[in-house]
Amino acid sequence: MKGTLSKERRGKTILTVVLTVISVIYVLPVFMVLLNSFKLNTFVKTDTFAFPSGEMWAGVSNFVKGMTFGNYPFYKSVVYSVVITLLSTALILLGTTMAAWYITRVDSKFCRILYYLCVFSMVVPFQMVMFTLSKTADRLSLNTPWSIPIVYLGFGAGLAIFMFAGFVKSIPLEIEEAAAMDGCGPVRIFFRVVMPMLQPTMISVAILEIMWVWNDYLLPALVLDINEYRTIPIHIQYLKGSYGTVDLGATMALILMSIIPVIIFYLTCQKYIIEGVAAGAVKG
Repeated sequence: MKGTLSKERRGKTILTVVLTVISVIYVLPVFMVLLNSFKLNTFVKTDTFAFPSGEMWAGVSNFVKGMTFGNYPFYKSVVYSVVITLLSTALILLGTTMAAWYITRVDSKFCRILYYLCVFSMVVPFQMVMFTLSKTADRLSLNTPWSIPIVYLGFGAGLAIFMFAGFVKSIPLEIEEAAAMDGCGPVRIFFRVVMPMLQPTMISVAILEIMWVWNDYLLPALVLDINEYRTIPIHIQYLKGSYGTVDLGATMALILMSIIPVIIFYLTCQKYIIEGVAAGAVKG
């Protein structure tokens, strides 16, 4: 008995050490960004792993320089990133909850094919469709911050429908039948009965989509007119001086400013991700 307990403790200790090492590896890049955001540009290149002190210390000058660099104001990039992120997330939640509910409840051959197509879209690399997508977005005038959420809906629907469909299967059909007997139509049943019950999965999907859209660089760079509309990742990419020189200190400062809101948001809501994934992928 003692030997079994010692083996279990040894196994837990080894697992803890391995997971700790993996966590450090993941956190290290963020920590390096934090260190170098407070260094002068010269020392970012020569003393990358050193702590910012003495003549290396740049204070908040990197942050000021990054926000005032060039002719494109940084606050506009923040506004466009917020608009695109919120509109895309709201559109994905509304559209995919309806689609998942319809697919699950109708359960016809067409709905099953549609469901598998949505799931299959999760494994299609973006690089396979990006050039065709860019051309299509220009033709359909989906190249503004107010219309690009439609494009994000197409790419974000697969995971969302997969999670919502799994959760809808766990909702007793009798609840919806009782609402129908009370005179509720399909629209009222969805918004009054089904959507409130989908809240755990909706929160989880919203967190994942917000993190994805906020940090996305490639899709806005391909679809938007970057001379007029720049999200934060695109704005950071254009921190270049003459002859292509890059102020790494200012770049690190803006990267830090862009990831801090996402980190805080994720740490605050991470418990909902676990609950939502469990509810959407295990039940039913």
